[in-house]
Amino acid sequence: MSEQDREEKPEAIERSTRRTVIRSILVACGMFAFGFAMVPLYNVFCQVTGLNGKTDPDPYMYKAAEAKVDTSRDIKVQFVATKNAGMSWDFSPSTPQVTVHPGEPGLLNFVAKNPTDKRMVGQAIPSVTPFEATNFLHKVECFCFTTQTLEPGEEKVMPLRIIVDQELPKHIKKLTLSYTLFDVTHMN
Repeated sequence: MSEQDREEKPEAIERSTRRTVIRSILVACGMFAFGFAMVPLYNVFCQVTGLNGKTDPDPYMYKAAEAKVDTSRDIKVQFVATKNAGMSWDFSPSTPQVTVHPGEPGLLNFVAKNPTDKRMVGQAIPSVTPFEATNFLHKVECFCFTTQTLEPGEEKVMPLRIIVDQELPKHIKKLTLSYTLFDVTHMN
């Protein structure tokens, strides 16, 4: 091996190492930026698909049209309550189903009970099926808008007021509103 070859090898290794370090830093920065972009991207995805009940930019601001009840149609609205892993509360709707006319308010309750010996905070995340109907089921009053705090052994009746929009496509006769309850005690 010549003297010139010995001098070029360390220089080539140094260039290769520098390129690898720069690429690694760029990949790490890209992953970091992607992590920050995930929340807005997820919100947009949910807004478009109706996944997780995210249908309105501001769910508190449903503006009801003039109350016109379409008595020619009956819509069955089913209610499902599930608990995420680790959530120990008892959680259920007061009734599994209601029948409403489009434009007519529906009112029912969900009941939650904390059977543990510690204070817990829960958050319910809604989802509507069929997805096509998501923008037509309005939660006017919903326990899902805020977190729910229950003391040990406490039971709470949580009202839910809904309106099925008069513009609901005619072929949809049944909706399912499901809630998944999460333990968010550690976040509060």
